[in-house]
Amino acid sequence: MPEGFRNDADYRCGFVAVVGRPNVGKSTLINHYVGSKVSIVSPRPQTTRHRILGVATADDAQLVFIDTPGLHVGQKKAINRMMNRAALSALGDADAILWLVEAGQWTASDENVLARLKDCNVPVLCAINKVDLMADKQQLLPFIESMGKRRELHAIVPVSARTGAQTGELRESLVALMPLSPAMFPDEMLTDRGEGFRFAEIVREKLTLRLRQELPYGLTVQTERIERDGERLVVHCTIFVERDSQKGIVVGKGGHQLRDVGTAARRDMIRVVDRPVHLELWVKVRDNWADSEQELQRLGYGDE
Repeated sequence: MPEGFRNDADYRCGFVAVVGRPNVGKSTLINHYVGSKVSIVSPRPQTTRHRILGVATADDAQLVFIDTPGLHVGQKKAINRMMNRAALSALGDADAILWLVEAGQWTASDENVLARLKDCNVPVLCAINKVDLMADKQQLLPFIESMGKRRELHAIVPVSARTGAQTGELRESLVALMPLSPAMFPDEMLTDRGEGFRFAEIVREKLTLRLRQELPYGLTVQTERIERDGERLVVHCTIFVERDSQKGIVVGKGGHQLRDVGTAARRDMIRVVDRPVHLELWVKVRDNWADSEQELQRLGYGDE
């Protein structure tokens, strides 16, 4: 067994597919368990677009969380269909499925996720998230009871991914379902994604947080190259938009929008790599990239 891997006889290790409708808190919960931002977070739906592994290693178990895009109803564009494929493919690789719903909320999108779980042959746990935001806590028990009637569930645990409330209890339930196995990843590994991917996602997160209306869904970010300049990293990222009018919005008057995005992104990058970072951003138009399978493959999307 390579150095850095856990391999005690009673050690547990396995995959947990985290599913749910868009914006229910999947990435926030995974980042909490991993202890680092491996998936970007924003209040907008469709923030997570890729299948991402988050590795949470402890003395008793290694939980490998599969962060999936939120399952979409309608699948209007190629990118929506691609995200659904990425989410559904994770179900076949998992030792357990963690299904997130929002406390007190049940929508058509939740119904869609429930239908997708119908034929799953692995245990499904339900985490009722955002209990800290529930105005009437007396409604929590009836909501838990209603979830238990929707399908067979291994456990139902109310949690707050934001505050960490009851995430310990949820972890214990997940660990109990993992097979006895040595760790698959070394202790220091937090995600399967490299620096380039994480840098591009950080830039996209800052754009998503700043830009209005539907524009975040019409852009993507790609890291073109990373250069080493002594201790400093020089990161070159390109922001792709679908139309010329979007380019002006991303840049902002006098370039202020792009500067502010770059400043915020660079701070997060420094925290990720623990070294100085210089960030260069460009904005380019690539027509209809989100509805072209060929363009999506070229930009790093696809069946994962």
